[in-house]
Amino acid sequence: MTEAAADKTFSFKLVSPEKILMDEPAMQVVVPGEEGDLGVLKGHSPFVVSVRPGVVSIQKTTGGDVQKIFVAGGFADISAENCTVLAEEAIAVDDLNKEELEQNISNLKEDLGMVQGAHDKQRVENALVIAKAKLSAVTGTLQL
Repeated sequence: MTEAAADKTFSFKLVSPEKILMDEPAMQVVVPGEEGDLGVLKGHSPFVVSVRPGVVSIQKTTGGDVQKIFVAGGFADISAENCTVLAEEAIAVDDLNKEELEQNISNLKEDLGMVQGAHDKQRVENALVIAKAKLSAVTGTLQL
């Protein structure tokens, strides 16, 4: 990375409950915030945001490939020099399988019709939201 490019980078960390998944410089990160997608560049104003299930896009260099990682929710802590995403679950979009997700969604819809009790219903509904968000990440289309 050239010195000029390094001047445009900030520290990016992606952390799941199990481990630190990424700790590298980035030029741009897009975080799926609860209020909408949030683009982060060096010099960003300090901000803490809830993260909805969706894709975090990381660009490490100008014109470089964009790495896409699905997160199931969490929080992002952003400052002028750092962006840390604390994710409930994180998996590379390339590692998601469309057919498995479609089957999982079908199973969860079946489960939803059979569960009793508000707590169990909420748990299945939450799993369904995450499964649909994963499928959206793979297909690039919104799943309703």
